[in-house]
Amino acid sequence: MISKDKLYGLVLSGGKSTRMGEDKGLIKYHELPQREHLYSLLNEVCDQTFLSIRKDQKDEISNAFDTIVDNDEFRGPYNGLLSAHNAHPDAAWLVLACDLPLMDKKALEELIASRNTGKIASAFADKQNPLPEPLCAIWEPEALKQSVAYLEAGNGSCPRKFLINADVHLVFPEHKEVLLNANSKAEYEEALLKISL
Repeated sequence: MISKDKLYGLVLSGGKSTRMGEDKGLIKYHELPQREHLYSLLNEVCDQTFLSIRKDQKDEISNAFDTIVDNDEFRGPYNGLLSAHNAHPDAAWLVLACDLPLMDKKALEELIASRNTGKIASAFADKQNPLPEPLCAIWEPEALKQSVAYLEAGNGSCPRKFLINADVHLVFPEHKEVLLNANSKAEYEEALLKISL
């Protein structure tokens, strides 16, 4: 029996950050490395929180953080997502990419309050471009189970494409800035500017 009450947090920080040119999880926007900042935010609203990491990152992470090492079975963000699902198959996951510098606790509480457990996932989206943000979403266990079949059927490795074609509940955050992705130096500068306002 899958519990609707078990909500775990996952910070996806195992990417290579090639466009940024440095590890996005280590950039400091709020005095802490971003992956630690998001971990602490998720820890305040989830039952348990984990950093999703690559094998070669294991030695650089303090024991103060629970981690899930990527199984390297799938490509892209699905690698971390499905490694987490594999470790705790009965949990729903509130997943955050480590490149969301404007994400805050209020927005996470908004997403959790709007969660629809009758849908496969509850994902933040921008009203102007209402596509699900897969890396700022609550994935129900069924979504991750179906994702494995989706990937094995050769549908590509894009979690957004999977959600677009699934029964998803879209949540529009009160402040859409929380969805700003900082993947490049220009977006990093934009995020710093917004934080300083």
